[in-house]
Amino acid sequence: GHAGAPGRPGHARHDAPALMVELESVVKVYQGGGGAFTALKGVSFKIPDGQFAAIMGPSGCGKSTLLNVLGLMDQPTTGEYRLDGQPVSGLSDSERTLVRRDKLGFVFQSFNLLPRMTALQNVSLPMGYAGLGKQARVERAKALLARVGLKGKEYNTPLQLSGGERQRVGIARALANEPKLLLADEPTGNLDSKTSVEILALFRELHKEGMTLLLVTHDPGVAAQADRILRVKDGAIVADETPSGAPV
Repeated sequence: GHAGAPGRPGHARHDAPALMVELESVVKVYQGGGGAFTALKGVSFKIPDGQFAAIMGPSGCGKSTLLNVLGLMDQPTTGEYRLDGQPVSGLSDSERTLVRRDKLGFVFQSFNLLPRMTALQNVSLPMGYAGLGKQARVERAKALLARVGLKGKEYNTPLQLSGGERQRVGIARALANEPKLLLADEPTGNLDSKTSVEILALFRELHKEGMTLLLVTHDPGVAAQADRILRVKDGAIVADETPSGAPV
């Protein structure tokens, strides 16, 4: 394992686990034609390293804005965001791009794969930005595709894959640069219920291996797979629950 591997219980590197995400009083105001709209109204929470958390709420509750802030696509109007101990609220666009590349993996509802490229190419492409040689990229992409259950499908394009297989490619791609945090936006939203269960089981496996996961959903059944549910309503966190009695 690399340096980011989680310490075993009782042998942690610190008394408490390191914090992967710290949001403090994050406010996001959008200026529109009809005046100002406050999408986030002072959101604060911490996600420890290695936690599987879900952000749940109805459409329009602010969870998409929250995801954009967490994914460094958007900056808070006020408030502080620390990712893996690093303050990221005041970074320039180019600095944010680097942090996104090195620390974050994204999984999307609509998969967002390049349609004319093979599964292998879709997974190995992001590695190029991190400066790995071609052969190393291919080997790593093959290992990741095997990891998500797609051994033998490396040379299929998305059109030759089922929806569940496409999302597996999406997850392998999200893991390409060994992110510290995986952000998943309604990752089962376009999948049938059987396939959704399989994809959520894959997230649980990644979590067991020490990955920090943050899943955004409107679906209580999906959120229940996480160890912790942050409920969002009208731009604020209205509840913070641990459904399975899991340790926070």
